[in-house]
Amino acid sequence: MTVRAKFRVHCVVPSGNGFRIDMSPVYSADPESENGKFFQATPWGQITLGTVNAEAAAQFTPNAEFYLDFTPA
Repeated sequence: MTVRAKFRVHCVVPSGNGFRIDMSPVYSADPESENGKFFQATPWGQITLGTVNAEAAAQFTPNAEFYLDFTPA
């Protein structure tokens, strides 16, 4: 089973020899909007990613939204 979440990037911070990317679930006060529906399923949480790849870090701009699929490995 795969679980899909939708997260928003809060910040990308240089950290040591790489970058720290902080994200949390999307929010909307409109329960009928896509973000409102995702918020109803995932109202809180935090993901912190680390990368040493500057090109990868550049893909994560503040306020950008990403779907995250959690699939058993």
